[in-house]
Amino acid sequence: MTGTITVTAAAGLRDSSQTMSLVAFTAVATVTLLLCVLTGPDRDDLDEFYTGYGSLSPLRNGLAIAGDYISAASVLGTGGVIALYGYDGVVLALSTALSLLLLMFLLAEPLRNAGRFTMGDAFARRMPGRSVRVVGCTVTILALLPLMLVQLAGAGQLLAFILGFSGDALQTGCIIGLGALMISYAAIGGMKGTALIQILKIVMLLGSGAVIAVLVLNRFHWDLGAFFDTAAQRSGVGPAFLHSGLQFSQGPAPRLDMISSQLTVVIGGACLPHITMRMYTASSARQVRRSMSWAVSSVALFVVILTVVGFGATALVGRAAIAQADPQGNTAYLLGSRAVFGADVSTAETLLLTAVTTAVFLTLLASVAGMILACANSLAHDVFATRVREMPVRREMTLARYSALAVGVPAIALATLIQHRGLQPLVTLSFCLGASAIAPALVYSLFWRRYTRTGLLSTLIGGTLAVLVLMPGTNLVSGSPAAAFPHADFNWFPFTTTGLVTIPLGFAFGWLGTVVSGRGAEREQRRRYDALEGSILAGAVRRDTAGTQGETLDDRRKSTA
Repeated sequence: MTGTITVTAAAGLRDSSQTMSLVAFTAVATVTLLLCVLTGPDRDDLDEFYTGYGSLSPLRNGLAIAGDYISAASVLGTGGVIALYGYDGVVLALSTALSLLLLMFLLAEPLRNAGRFTMGDAFARRMPGRSVRVVGCTVTILALLPLMLVQLAGAGQLLAFILGFSGDALQTGCIIGLGALMISYAAIGGMKGTALIQILKIVMLLGSGAVIAVLVLNRFHWDLGAFFDTAAQRSGVGPAFLHSGLQFSQGPAPRLDMISSQLTVVIGGACLPHITMRMYTASSARQVRRSMSWAVSSVALFVVILTVVGFGATALVGRAAIAQADPQGNTAYLLGSRAVFGADVSTAETLLLTAVTTAVFLTLLASVAGMILACANSLAHDVFATRVREMPVRREMTLARYSALAVGVPAIALATLIQHRGLQPLVTLSFCLGASAIAPALVYSLFWRRYTRTGLLSTLIGGTLAVLVLMPGTNLVSGSPAAAFPHADFNWFPFTTTGLVTIPLGFAFGWLGTVVSGRGAEREQRRRYDALEGSILAGAVRRDTAGTQGETLDDRRKSTA
């Protein structure tokens, strides 16, 4: 998402489309806020605020998971990679679906059984202590804040274009206004309210996208050979567009760079905290399996739609025009949707185009709301609620709402400062943190008997620091025209993402931390895991009467270095 989205989109839409989109955006913002008010908790109940009592059916919960998973970075960023790099972009899109499939088969049920409200609950199930929860909360915020900044900046730019604004001050005002709306979603609606917004978003996104994909294929008379050949011809690179290696061809090790990127997406994408928290909204192991089946099916359909629209943008607009509009290709989805109608746009086509832009707008809103909720829940439940022996429910819910404000306001301020920068490094940073710190910690804590508290802290802290050290050296930050700092060159790391190095490091830190803990700590963890194994892997026990899942009140107060 870059600042060029506003200019390009404005050039592609007429005044009538802008007016209709403005009306649609206003209606969507009003309706979604009303939904949050109507479905939000009407009493002081943590289960209702944090999980919605698991009241969503598998279909609705699956759509909510897919809605959280498909962010604006997926719609615009991945669509742009497909339009600019063809085959490599399709592989990236398939990797996102594979990531959710991996979560479904490996982590979904144990996560649901081990946790209650947050990722910190899943960690503290085996390793009680405030330090575990605080570090888990810190990593949650560090992993989701970069993605929030990207969505906020993009939402402000999209709304500024609809209103016809071009000045920086007015665009900044749009970011602030939309940010306040997203904070309200999280603070008022809780889990159930944001789930309904995610459902509305995914239905609109898949519905409008499917119609555009059908129209694109119809332009080529459903001849897939002609469709892909035209895209290759208009890409300017010929057959290379339909083969692997185009995206990373300028790097010193293209094959390894591609492997690193795909590995990061597959392992890190579905392990981000705003996705894993949706596992706790399922009322049983059977429900979480069925929910994940619907989520994977929805994401797979989205990948097909994105592939068709991305290739269609290249075939109809041309790769050079897309790259000129935005070096990252983030406008390709909107440009492809506009180009399918040709020069003359009828009223019906204007309505469809409005539906597409509204779906993208709602995607931006819903994505940030879900991330703010995940961060706020962790901050209130894992940090503040553990400071006292028994915190009243009303106070914890109040803290959760104030936490949404505490997370959202700095995010809005940072988004206004970086809105005209290349933001791709931020998206990559989030996925790298998910793959290098969160994924190893979840796998070890759910499946490794000997895993100790020191090993967990080593995984989370070591994996995070490794990513933060290596990421500034990538070509996404400097050393290329599309980098965040295009006029600087401190590019020393040979890959675009850090995953090939930091993912093994994350697992190694966890193993090393466990080894240095000593045999006594390992035996204690083995004993604790044996006592909990049935409930974690098979769901034999969901929660104890205190609601702390095996963690005593004294354990919650315990803090270890």
